[in-house]
Amino acid sequence: MSTPDPLKTGVSKTLKFDPLMHSGTRRHLLSINDLSSEDIIRLLDSARSFAEVSKRPVKKVPALRGKTIVNMFIEPSTRTRMSFELAAKRLSADVVTFTAGASSISKGESLKDTAKTIVAMGVDAVVIRHSSAGAPRLLTQWVDCSVINAGDGMHEHPTQALLDLYTMRERLGKLEGLKVAIVGDIDHSRVARSNILALNKVGASVLLVAPRSLLPAGIEEMGVEITGSIDEALQWCDVLYLLRIQLERVSESRFPSLREYTLQYGLTQTRWSRLKRKPLVMHPGPMNRGVEIASVVADEVEPVITGQVAAGVAVRMAVLYELLGGPTGVGGSD
Repeated sequence: MSTPDPLKTGVSKTLKFDPLMHSGTRRHLLSINDLSSEDIIRLLDSARSFAEVSKRPVKKVPALRGKTIVNMFIEPSTRTRMSFELAAKRLSADVVTFTAGASSISKGESLKDTAKTIVAMGVDAVVIRHSSAGAPRLLTQWVDCSVINAGDGMHEHPTQALLDLYTMRERLGKLEGLKVAIVGDIDHSRVARSNILALNKVGASVLLVAPRSLLPAGIEEMGVEITGSIDEALQWCDVLYLLRIQLERVSESRFPSLREYTLQYGLTQTRWSRLKRKPLVMHPGPMNRGVEIASVVADEVEPVITGQVAAGVAVRMAVLYELLGGPTGVGGSD
């Protein structure tokens, strides 16, 4: 018997996940650690199918018709918020999006009280971005629905890692055996943490490139190598993943100056032009042109970076569908 097409029927394929991860009725995606390597690959395969939806004249499928999803963005976001909203709407779900400045949170309402309001609405999933690490996991104690972590403080950003792996696989044809160099402000980057976890699970090698002042203590325990030379990394890697300096979370006292940082760790035009074998260059955005990447190089690699944004919609469609669209799904459960 052939497997039903989820893009037409909205019925999930039969998935073989670890039953211990899915013993509860509510499923969440809070961390890459909620996923096995098989989960990750299945999600990426599903995202490839959903990417086709965005190419259609009518960019909708009925997979989540009747479901209600709340996007709760307590921390500012553009790409992730819009991506989740588009993903939900293309699955025909009803979507409510609110931000801290446009909600009672700005009047001092607690996360717990906001959660009680959400419960009263009878929603099926909450997508939350919060400045405090652990807020999504805390939310699962107060709501009777699925919770998806869209970035919590300096902790994790699991769907960003999934869309990054999707981009790597689509561009390079594989994940296992890839050499990925992550460059920049590792200490403050939830994207870096989630990517390291995900890349390790699928058999890729990770090299971190940063001054010691921008590396968290004990990062070696995550199964990575470390270097202070971006030139060494450029000769080694298949993928160069650039991170911005998070000036809102770090002072320049961690390194002499932005100019000095660029000279030592930036993808300058000089470095780029002398490479015989150019790696795939990626960036989670927003870019600080002239700091981690020269403007002319950014323009050259822009198709890949905008491709990451496009992949975000398909990957988040896959996550929402697998959590809400069938009898089985991905992620941890209560």
